[in-house]
Amino acid sequence: QVQLVESGGGLVQPGGSLRLSCALSGFTLDYFAIGWFRQAPGKEREGVSCISTSENSTYYADSVKGRFTISSGNAKNTVYLQMNSLKPDDTAVYFCAAAKLWAFTTLPAMCVRAMVTSWGQGTQVTVSS
Repeated sequence: QVQLVESGGGLVQPGGSLRLSCALSGFTLDYFAIGWFRQAPGKEREGVSCISTSENSTYYADSVKGRFTISSGNAKNTVYLQMNSLKPDDTAVYFCAAAKLWAFTTLPAMCVRAMVTSWGQGTQVTVSS
């Protein structure tokens, strides 16, 4: 059974950093890509960053490029999202999700269109002074 569990959210001041973790079970990154998505009140869901370790590729939304970094752990059972230089506009519930490699054509398409099959429960990130 595919399961994803997020952790690491919290309250941080503008300019601060957080690292989100997505613990994976029931599947391997050899056949799945992982994405981080966020949903803020009154805003559309946004694909923040996605990774395909089998294809050695990553994608970042323009809104986070240069500030966020996605990576996988050595055991490939955890995916991280390092978030630096946080802004109030980054406040949202952050979800990780899994997509089967054969279910999308390109990683950007998978990320922008959320072409995923399994979701975690989400973790709240609040950026405020």
